[in-house]
Amino acid sequence: MADQEDANREANERSIVRTWRAWRTVHEMAADRGYELTQEEVNLPLERFRDRYISNEGTVNRSLLKFSARPSDDMMRKFQKPATPNDPSPGSDCGTIWIEFLDESTLGAEQMRKFGKFCAEHNYAAGVLVSNVAVSASAKKEIAKFAQWTAIEWFLEDDLLINITHHDLVPRHVILSREEKAALLKRYRLKETQLPRILVRDPVAKYLGMKRGQVVKIIRKSETAGRYASYRLCV
Repeated sequence: MADQEDANREANERSIVRTWRAWRTVHEMAADRGYELTQEEVNLPLERFRDRYISNEGTVNRSLLKFSARPSDDMMRKFQKPATPNDPSPGSDCGTIWIEFLDESTLGAEQMRKFGKFCAEHNYAAGVLVSNVAVSASAKKEIAKFAQWTAIEWFLEDDLLINITHHDLVPRHVILSREEKAALLKRYRLKETQLPRILVRDPVAKYLGMKRGQVVKIIRKSETAGRYASYRLCV
């Protein structure tokens, strides 16, 4: 009996640490995209995470891990929609994001539909659902149904245990604004289809929440030039 209790405690401890690491990466991801988060929110220590989110049974209460974040002024300006004669002062493509950790053992169409409806009804421009189980094919189909109201993303908790952008081999990626993209194409007399490509499902593109048609600037270190930049079109 004692051996079983020790084994359960060890399993709970591993689950707590894994979820904390994923929770931390999600906050870093939101901050890197340009959402307003305090340093305390992004860098919450493990012990404080335990105090806030661990139940009396010693397990993670995932229902408490949800949070929202507003885009910063810089993010709003960067993703400003182009002005038109009919709309000389347009809004921004970005808005408040809602992030939630699934507290269920399956992620099917019903759970994704529930999440999408919540984001749409509360006017969240984007929604991120983190799950410790794989998403079903039927659940993925639900994402497109809410595209006109909210941009839904899904991440597997295991894929967030390490922040890939912190790896030494991953160069810095910066999404260009519409104006920066237009200036780039004009400077080099290119059509966007002539740019190298990055897939929307690329891990870094997914981390940054890139959309098809956006261009990312990739800054690499160079032994001769110090650093150099290349550009990729998200497809």
